Amino acid sequence: MSTAPDPTRRNDAVRRAILTAAIDQVGEVGYAKLTIERIAKSAGVGKQTIYRWWPSKGALFFDAFLDLAGDGEAAALPDTGDLAADLKLVLGATVDELNDDRLDQAMRALNTEIVLDPALAADYATRLDNPMRELKKARLRSAQQAGQIGEDVDLEVAIDLIWGPILNRWLQRTAPLTREYAEQVVETALRGLLPRER
Repeated sequence: MSTAPDPTRRNDAVRRAILTAAIDQVGEVGYAKLTIERIAKSAGVGKQTIYRWWPSKGALFFDAFLDLAGDGEAAALPDTGDLAADLKLVLGATVDELNDDRLDQAMRALNTEIVLDPALAADYATRLDNPMRELKKARLRSAQQAGQIGEDVDLEVAIDLIWGPILNRWLQRTAPLTREYAEQVVETALRGLLPRER
């Protein structure tokens, strides 16, 4: 007795082929020269399939990035009780990800599209940035409750202060982005976040 093919499985295989092709092709020709037609040809699908599933090239790259990075629920930040060590571990992993040659072009393309496309920016905020900020805030709140960060510190500002320099250096290529730099960022930020002497 033959079983009818599962269209969900087939669609997932096609979707993954498209996402993989997007990442591979942007590495070959760069984002500016990459077309939906080229992605479709590389994935072995018609461009209508891509247009049916994604409203823009930026939306396609956002999904491709999430797929490559692991589109699951993000794990909480480590909480060993040593805030500096935990932040250095997390920022070190961020530096490694940003320096990954396979991810670099896709992430730069995604950042460009987020700036230009308000709908994509909103989707990025909802699906990735806001959930990640909540995880960061939870770790900093734990440190605040432990007396490692001043009670009056605005945790939203603290997140920008700690993670912002990493993204800025990567985006602008002003200097090498290294784990050593990430450690300096953590040490400098935490000195400014210490509770004030009463």
